[in-house]
Amino acid sequence: MTDSHSPDSVPASTPAAPAAPVVLEVWCELQCPDCHSALDDVRALRARYGDRLDIVLRHFPLEKHKHAFAAAQAAEEAAEQGQGWPYAEAVLARTAELATRGEAVLLDVARELGLDVEEIDTALVDGRHILIVDADQAEGKAIGVTGTPTYVIGGERLDGGKSQEGLRARVEEIADRLLAG
Repeated sequence: MTDSHSPDSVPASTPAAPAAPVVLEVWCELQCPDCHSALDDVRALRARYGDRLDIVLRHFPLEKHKHAFAAAQAAEEAAEQGQGWPYAEAVLARTAELATRGEAVLLDVARELGLDVEEIDTALVDGRHILIVDADQAEGKAIGVTGTPTYVIGGERLDGGKSQEGLRARVEEIADRLLAG
């Protein structure tokens, strides 16, 4: 009979489960030039942290940008088709064109990414993603988002709409602290 406490019966150590990723919410507006500028920071954070940082796009369309609400809806449909971030980044790269050409740009971007353009167009017509965009906007207002981009990480809100100076370093500092703890 083997003693259950003997070294022979101790189960092999199991590797520790990987820690859940830190969530970074990026409150963004797809017609916003400041959000376009912030893309470099988002890409750098993605490169630095990989799967340890879950970067979540949250919509905060501003009234001053006529096509922002439609762009947010189109981005949600692109996400349904598995291309949420690539679509958002491609639209952000064309904020000036979106301002002048409107929804045609949204369909052009979908076509360039190989998305189902008819489905994007239909989603804009039937409004199937309006509730998601409205809910993001309402939540953003509730937590104090007033402009874009705004970042939320570890319960801290960082306003990039006023200045992006030092924001990436602040996000990294918080992410490093959360990942270490």
